[in-house]
Amino acid sequence: MLIILLQTSDPIMNLMPFVLIGLIFYFFMIRPQIKKQKEEVKFRSELKKGDEIVTIGGIHAKILEINKETVLIQANGGNSKFKIQKSAILKT
Repeated sequence: MLIILLQTSDPIMNLMPFVLIGLIFYFFMIRPQIKKQKEEVKFRSELKKGDEIVTIGGIHAKILEINKETVLIQANGGNSKFKIQKSAILKT
């Protein structure tokens, strides 16, 4: 009797677990990642001269000059100047 009930079930109901897994995947993995990327883009667009930053390489520095895609920074505690991509700046 149980076999008969499973064979006569609606095909849409058979797809329901996959739909639920897809929704869970979207809300717990994809959506937070998109939100994080938007916050990083906003942070990088709001950078200004004199801000203290940390690069992805771990360099603590101060911004000297900002261009469209690059930033000139001076490492704290030294006279070293670097030109880096904006994407190499961590959100602090």
